[in-house]
Amino acid sequence: MGGLRELSAPFVALGPAGVAVRTRLKNLTPRDEEVLRVTGAHLGALASRDLKTRCADGLEHSTDTWAARKRELTALSSSRWAGALTKASHDQWALARRGQAAHIQNLEAGIRTITHRLSLPIGEKGTKRAPGSYRSKQKWFAKTRRLHVLEDRLARTLEDRDSGRVRVVRGGKRLLGTRHHLDAAQLTESEWRERWEASRWFLQADGESGKRFGNETIRVTPDGEVSLKLPAPLAGLANARHGRYVLAARVTFAHRGSEWADRTEANRAVAYRIDYDTDRGRWYLTASWQYPPTPTIPLEAALAHGVIGVDTNADHLAAWRLDTHGNPTGNPRRFHFDLTGNAGHRDAQVRHALTRLLHWAKTCGVAAIAVEDLDFAAEKTREKHGRKKRFRQLISGMPTGKLRARLTSMADQTGITIIAVDPAYTSVWGAQHWQKHLTTKTRKTTRHDAASIAIGRRAQGHPIRRRTTPPHDDQSDRRGHRTVQARPGTLGREEPRPRIPGPRTRCVSPDAERTRETRTSKTVRDVRSDQEWVQDPLLLTDEERCDRGPRNVW
Repeated sequence: MGGLRELSAPFVALGPAGVAVRTRLKNLTPRDEEVLRVTGAHLGALASRDLKTRCADGLEHSTDTWAARKRELTALSSSRWAGALTKASHDQWALARRGQAAHIQNLEAGIRTITHRLSLPIGEKGTKRAPGSYRSKQKWFAKTRRLHVLEDRLARTLEDRDSGRVRVVRGGKRLLGTRHHLDAAQLTESEWRERWEASRWFLQADGESGKRFGNETIRVTPDGEVSLKLPAPLAGLANARHGRYVLAARVTFAHRGSEWADRTEANRAVAYRIDYDTDRGRWYLTASWQYPPTPTIPLEAALAHGVIGVDTNADHLAAWRLDTHGNPTGNPRRFHFDLTGNAGHRDAQVRHALTRLLHWAKTCGVAAIAVEDLDFAAEKTREKHGRKKRFRQLISGMPTGKLRARLTSMADQTGITIIAVDPAYTSVWGAQHWQKHLTTKTRKTTRHDAASIAIGRRAQGHPIRRRTTPPHDDQSDRRGHRTVQARPGTLGREEPRPRIPGPRTRCVSPDAERTRETRTSKTVRDVRSDQEWVQDPLLLTDEERCDRGPRNVW
């Protein structure tokens, strides 16, 4: 046990702190679309210029430089548009810094692994705790060259971090690289150009509490009227007072529409973003707002009616319901999803699988779902797994972050608590202690099903192993009961030990006290002499003995 790492305690995951709903802008006129295109392109150019200035400031950024940037943008748009532009630049720079820190961590992990393997003799095998050396001199030489490459990359990245330099592409680095591979992407140059320009448009505005309908820049009334404040150079395109343009489309939010209407009528902050889908030729409006997270309930209260353990895999969720004592009940369930295709299809597959999982939890009457607190940031590096390319692709394709965010958000609306547990050894110990014992002629228990039991038991605070070591035959009373998942008197548990009154010894019957006065003796005293006493088989009282006279003869 000394080689095992320390396990962290399970905890109740926090609920969502915000929500975003999306709807389509229908029935737009050609003029509406032209105004949206011109406005998005103008503000997108300002956003690119401001982001460049913010990246050039680096660590020297201050409130004075921010105020100067905002004054410059205000003259070219408006005060509120300038605030949204500068905030977006700050968020993008902070996101790039977090990605830079993750890249440094990945490089350091790869350098440590290669350095360790190069320090070993060629061909030396590894252990479960540490990898071995490389198999051949050619592989050893190739890894020495790769070590120098990684060290050079790390040095440049550390220099960028210390100087505050980040590398950001508005519109996306992947889409920019697609320009050089149009045939593989099955795009023409005009199609790529349209997608590239649409991704660099800027049509988003932050909400303001106390303002009319929660937003002065992009305003949506409770009856669905959409209008936006045009920048100063485009004020001539306005069709309403105060330089505003009202779209012909009327919007409604099918999801959380009543909640959105309550916020707009109360003049609470609501942020809006307008996007254009180049593949479908459609415009969409996204509304988002924040609210205080739902207070978490105690762990004991969440587990009062049992728990459902969920093991996350690359193509399905393996789930099993456990009672309050950690015993699996019923049959395991699997919720499959397909993560091939575009991002929208993958997101829909994850939502559908989680919806079925939550519906099953509500049907079972369980108020808690236990999931692993997975983080593959340091476990999916190329240097750690080496030739296991398929395994690296497997763990890289698991939507751990998206699934966790989706699950906490969807469970908050159904009243189900999400419990995060340490993922260490759940698959190994689950298969060792539960897979074989739960496999029958009509049910084949997989390794993932057994892991879901281990996850649920860890959330409940029970040990994963199914039973303790059975006591010795002559020490059963000294060591106590062998089960660990339920009390001896609990009904319905696995192989309950019956409660028999009286002492538990092999020499005295449990009901010896009750039958001692009425049972017949099975022994007869044999005295080898002329005089012999024969005991009466029945015990009589004194009065009965006097009436019947002596039965013993000389």
